[in-house]
Amino acid sequence: MEIILHKHKEGSLLRQHPWLFSGAIHSGTENCKEGEIVTVLTHKGSFLGKGHYQQGTIAVRILSFKEDEAINQAFWDTKIREAVELREKCGLFDSKNSICRLVHGEGDTLPGLIIDWFNGVAVIQCHSIGMYQNKKEISLALQHYFKDKLLAVYSKSEATLPTHISTENEYLYGKVAVPHLAHEYGHAFHINWETGQKTGFFVDQRENRALLAKYSKGKKVLNTFCYSGGFSITALAAGASLVHSLDSSKKAIELTEENVALNKLTKNHSSIVADAMPFFKELSTDYDVIIIDPPAFAKNRTARHKAVQGYKRLNAFAISQIKKGGIIFTFSCSQVIDKQLFTNTIIAAGIESGRSIRILEQLHQPADHPINAFHPEGEYLKGLVIEVN
Repeated sequence: MEIILHKHKEGSLLRQHPWLFSGAIHSGTENCKEGEIVTVLTHKGSFLGKGHYQQGTIAVRILSFKEDEAINQAFWDTKIREAVELREKCGLFDSKNSICRLVHGEGDTLPGLIIDWFNGVAVIQCHSIGMYQNKKEISLALQHYFKDKLLAVYSKSEATLPTHISTENEYLYGKVAVPHLAHEYGHAFHINWETGQKTGFFVDQRENRALLAKYSKGKKVLNTFCYSGGFSITALAAGASLVHSLDSSKKAIELTEENVALNKLTKNHSSIVADAMPFFKELSTDYDVIIIDPPAFAKNRTARHKAVQGYKRLNAFAISQIKKGGIIFTFSCSQVIDKQLFTNTIIAAGIESGRSIRILEQLHQPADHPINAFHPEGEYLKGLVIEVN
């Protein structure tokens, strides 16, 4: 199928941006089926790219800007090999690490596809119908590359695709009992991709968790929105005198406690089931370090203002309550909140709290979550380490 653009609407694709928006299309979608591979042409008929078609604002996610490149099994084999080789180049496969992101959507020129790796298990999450329809080819590509190192491939896309598409979470290759043991910088975690959030573990905070160790020795640490306890375990292993893990989900707290026990770090750890906002209003412990890593407050631009206010209130409470000289690790994973807006929001929180703050570190998503230079929207995780006086 061929899609023809309106005149002067080819600029973004000429710059190799991987999204084609529906408003740029002149004709050709009348008989397109969702998920099928389409070829995109200028109004004069010149080739621009080929990719997955889908009804919606983003009409085509471009897989290739090469006219002679076929989207076949060899294509998927090459893309998976290139993605894994990048992670190998970054030193992410060694005796202390068996957790990483293998494929990060547009950052690996595979828009709509996420694959996380947990000690021999690849968990696929599709964000486009086309990727979901190609899941078997993707699984085969993983099998071709990893061979006997691959224990299982699990497809988990029920929550990430439109509801009118029939999907099911399933094993595409092999099967492994959950929870499954994997390691991050030597710390052990039980991963459950079948019932856990997202792919079962928040891989994107690996380097920021490692950084926390530098600030934790002998300190009292509060880890809010703790989920599986990644930051808590890093702080405990680094010699924190006290770590409190807080989450509104009892299930998350149970998972945290399981992982803390797995690493034999229970001595200085306690868990709290509570909402972070009211908890911050009446802190009873003089924490030295606080981690604020909430879920995305804004999924789209219409929710951005409300999200900014939420980030500001949350951080203002923490800034006002933490002891003098205290350290706060604060994050946003909302894609529509850019780095400058997030920084300005934290500054506003400091002003509102009446305390001075200094930015010590500016944080980011790790190398296995690469950002396509032609798709700056891929930069979603941002964070700050601030000192409060």
